[in-house]
Amino acid sequence: MPEEPCQCPDCQRFYREHDRLIRENPTLRQQQELSWAALQSFRTLAGRALEELQKTHGDAESSLTPAAASGPADTGETDSMQQAIADLENINAHLFSIEALMERIFDVRVPEPVEQKFRELAGELAPDPLNADRLRLNRLLHQTPDLPG
Repeated sequence: MPEEPCQCPDCQRFYREHDRLIRENPTLRQQQELSWAALQSFRTLAGRALEELQKTHGDAESSLTPAAASGPADTGETDSMQQAIADLENINAHLFSIEALMERIFDVRVPEPVEQKFRELAGELAPDPLNADRLRLNRLLHQTPDLPG
C-alpha cells in the first residue's frame, strides 16, 4: 500500500511546483533546458552572493582576523558568517560538478515519437489541476476545495 503524500504546506507547494514544471515543460528537450537554466541561475546567484560576502567579510580562511579585531561580542556572528561563506564555497563547488554532469544530458537527442511519449506521460503525471475532471476527483478523493484559496 503506497504511503500518502505529506500534506504540510511546504510539501504541497513542492507538489504543485513539480506538477507545473511537468505540465509546462512536457518534452525531454524542455526538461533539459529547464534544468540547465535552473542550474545556471543558482550558480549565478550563489556565486555573486559569495563574492559580495567575501568582499565584506573576507575569505573563510581569514576568519580569525575579523573576530580578533571586533572583540568577543561579535565572535559568534563572525563565526556564523564565516561558516556561511564556507558553506557557499562548497555549494558552488558542487554546482560546478553538477554542471559537468548536466552537459552529458545535452548529448541526448530523441526522435519526435519519444518526445510525444514524454508529452503523454506528462499529462498523466501532472494533469491540469483546474481541469473539471481533476477538480471532481480531488473533491471526491481528498475532500479538497475546488480552487486554491
